[in-house]
Amino acid sequence: MIDWDRVAQLREEVGEDDFQDVVSMFFDEVSGEIETLSAELTAQEIEVKLHFLKGAALNLGLDTFAKLCGDGESMARVGNTKDIDLDAILTSYQDSSDLFFATLSGTAAA
Repeated sequence: MIDWDRVAQLREEVGEDDFQDVVSMFFDEVSGEIETLSAELTAQEIEVKLHFLKGAALNLGLDTFAKLCGDGESMARVGNTKDIDLDAILTSYQDSSDLFFATLSGTAAA
């Protein structure tokens, strides 16, 4: 679900202080986009949003969420929005963020 090697690499690249800022900014931006993601959007709007979410997720190592966004992006690109499982995307985001923060909290306490 989460590529912890990518998380460690990002933390090393930006440093601990900036890592916390990057994580905070990621979840703020992604949460904002998630709130606007709906079946009422056009196929092109959905494609753009899912492309953004996929890229952001890959940067932070949220592999499963990124894959679901990429799959949905591909479907939206060809106008097939009815088969995009938005519930699975939203659930994956929530599960990934819960695991991410629970693991970081556990790591910080150790």
